[in-house]
Amino acid sequence: MAERVWTVKDALEWTCGFLERSGDECPRRSAEWLLSSATGLSRVDLYAYFDRPLAPGERERYRTLVARRAEGMPLQYVTGEMPFRHIVIHCEPGVFIPRPETEVLVDVVIDHMKGVPEPVIVDLCTGSGCIALSVASEHLGARVWAVDVAAVAVGTARRNALHARVPDRVQVVHGDLFDPLPRELLGAVDFIVSNPPYVPSADLPDLPSEVFDFEPHLALDGGLDGLDVFRRIASDALGWLRPGGGLAVELDAGRVRNAAGMLEEGYEGVTVRKDLTGRDRIVYARKGRAMQP
Repeated sequence: MAERVWTVKDALEWTCGFLERSGDECPRRSAEWLLSSATGLSRVDLYAYFDRPLAPGERERYRTLVARRAEGMPLQYVTGEMPFRHIVIHCEPGVFIPRPETEVLVDVVIDHMKGVPEPVIVDLCTGSGCIALSVASEHLGARVWAVDVAAVAVGTARRNALHARVPDRVQVVHGDLFDPLPRELLGAVDFIVSNPPYVPSADLPDLPSEVFDFEPHLALDGGLDGLDVFRRIASDALGWLRPGGGLAVELDAGRVRNAAGMLEEGYEGVTVRKDLTGRDRIVYARKGRAMQP
């Protein structure tokens, strides 16, 4: 007996029901992403080619992807990639998955760098490199140092730099915050940006299982109040920034105002930016122009 021929439409409809029964909150979106990855069709093209049969190799890959998603693995890890602003970021287990709200953090950097032809930028806790690579892609004169303490993140960010065609302007280095940066950058950095760990340690078990069970806790755990890494960045950044240089850090919505208060003592122009959902998300400040490193 001949094996059933599965079309794009058949696969989408079956997978939506299967993932819904498996607890997926957005089964249609998941099915589209997975089938797009398995076939090479865009999510729009899936609906233009509803009656297209799946090749045997596509079916086999699709089954594997659907099974991983049904186990709760994040879509970005299952497919291995995700869009971020104008580029596509490679994602893999062990590396923090970029969030849409972080795209606003890039806006803050780009806005501050208008009129600066060749800015020097440092991206701390770079993870996949999404911030560093977006800045380099959108500001063609920018030179970016991307730092992460996790070796797997460093490897991923370097591969993403190659994919984004900016490896000559994005230097990815392994180490703890400012430690691996060359000393000649002291007092010469135009902007420091970071999306550091900011979830209070006690709140980690309350995260959705898709996050807690799969994403690296090193990239999530911000200590007792979620601001441990932020404090270190805020304190040390003054020595690395040039006068007038900017600092922008993404934090938990409930703690951004506290962080802004901490910056009032040593920085100027402290402001809070909201994310795409209207929640406080980013604290921004400048090093005073009269201050010396």
